[in-house]
Amino acid sequence: MAITLDIQLPHYPRGFHLVTRDIISHLPELPESGLLVVFIKHTSAGITINENADPDVRYDFQTFFNKLVPDGAPYFVHTLEGPDDMSAHIKASLIGSSVTIPIKNHKLNLGTWQGIYLCEFRDGGDSRKLSITIL
Repeated sequence: MAITLDIQLPHYPRGFHLVTRDIISHLPELPESGLLVVFIKHTSAGITINENADPDVRYDFQTFFNKLVPDGAPYFVHTLEGPDDMSAHIKASLIGSSVTIPIKNHKLNLGTWQGIYLCEFRDGGDSRKLSITIL
C-alpha cells in the first residue's frame, strides 16, 4: 500500500541545496524494500540527485545553469514576476520535478556520494512543498 505525505522545506536562497536529511527527517519507518518518489510542487524550482560531498559541485551547477539560461533575457515574454521568473521555469524543466529512489533494508539506497538537491532558481523563492510517496 502506498503512503503519500506532503512536507514543506524551509526557504533556501537561489542555488543547489542538499536536502536529503530534511526529507529523511519527515519520513515514517521505511519498508524493507520499495521506492520513494519525491515530487516538488513548484514550477520555478527542481529536484535532482547528485554529488553530496564537495560543495564546489553545487556552486558549479549554479554557475552553469545561470549562464545557460540567463535571467532577464530580452527574448523572454513572460516577465510579470520579475527577471528571474522565466529563466527559473526553464531551469526547473531542465532539471525535473521528481526523483525516484530505491528502498533497501529500510533505508534509501543512494550511492555513497549521492544526495537529494533542492534546486532553487528564484532570488525570492519561498519555502518549497514536496509530495513524498512510499511504494
